[in-house]
Amino acid sequence: MPDLTHGDDAAAVNSLRSAVMRLSRRLKHQRVDESLSPTEMSVLGTLSLCGSATPGELARKEHVQPPSMTRIVALLEAKGLVRLEPHPEDRRQKVVTKTERAEAMLAESRAKRNAFLATLVDGLDEDEWAKLRAAAPVLEKLAHL
Repeated sequence: MPDLTHGDDAAAVNSLRSAVMRLSRRLKHQRVDESLSPTEMSVLGTLSLCGSATPGELARKEHVQPPSMTRIVALLEAKGLVRLEPHPEDRRQKVVTKTERAEAMLAESRAKRNAFLATLVDGLDEDEWAKLRAAAPVLEKLAHL
C-alpha cells in the first residue's frame, strides 16, 4: 500500500482531490433546470440508476438523514419529478419512482454535461485522452467505495 501522507503519493492525492472538485463544480454549472438543487438532481440520478426505492433507501444511498430525504422527496413530488406509490410488501412505507418528466430532464442534463466534457476533451492530445479513458473505470470505482 502506498504512503499517501508523504512524498509523490501525497502530492498525487492532493492533485486528484483538487482536480475532481474543480471539475465537479464546473459540471454542476451545466444544469438544465436551475430550480433543482444538486441534491435533488443526485436523488433523481440515483433513482434513474438504481430504480424505485423507499425514502430510507434513498437516504442511505445519498448519505443524508431520513428526515432530509423526506423533504427532498416532497419537493421533487411537488415539481412532478417523482411519484410516491404504496410499498408492495409494507403498507406503512412508500416507494419513490421517477416520472417520465424526470427521465427526460435527466437525459437532457446528461447530454449537456457530456457535451461540455467533450469540449474539454477536445483540448487533450491522443496520449492524454488514452490515459483519461483508462482512468475512468478507476474513478468510477472510487466514486462508489
